[in-house]
Amino acid sequence: VFSNLLSNVSSSLRGVLSKKTMSGKQIGENLDAQNLYAVLTAMSTILLIPMMLAVEGTAFIPAFKAAVAAGSFTNKSLSTLLALSGATYYLYNEVAFLALGKVNPVTHAVGNTIKRVVIIVASVVAFKTPMSTGSIIGSSIAIFGTLLYSLAMNSVKK
Repeated sequence: VFSNLLSNVSSSLRGVLSKKTMSGKQIGENLDAQNLYAVLTAMSTILLIPMMLAVEGTAFIPAFKAAVAAGSFTNKSLSTLLALSGATYYLYNEVAFLALGKVNPVTHAVGNTIKRVVIIVASVVAFKTPMSTGSIIGSSIAIFGTLLYSLAMNSVKK
């Protein structure tokens, strides 16, 4: 729960600070939303790889070998899937960053929250996973909060 909370807060802060950076004066040559996201990603990678090695060590190597040894993957297929996963995740986040450049950070955060609820509900339906009462209440609160935010934004615009 704490990790999820930290992730949401960090994502929201990144959005707000990035939006401030994008909407202000020129901060560099050719530093549009795409390039800003690329720079942030490169800086994050440089900072997080040493932290990952310090915390996890090289545990990913035996895990990779165990996945290949289980027979479901070859070295090449698993490496390809990992690379494709990373590339699509980068592209997904870049599109989200471009959307952030076009909307209010709060609108973006609300959209991101409702997207998570939709993914959860779609997964429950697709995989026939039962939802706990807490999950149903949490999803309902998120949907209701999004509705209230949308109504408030529409009343302000009028």
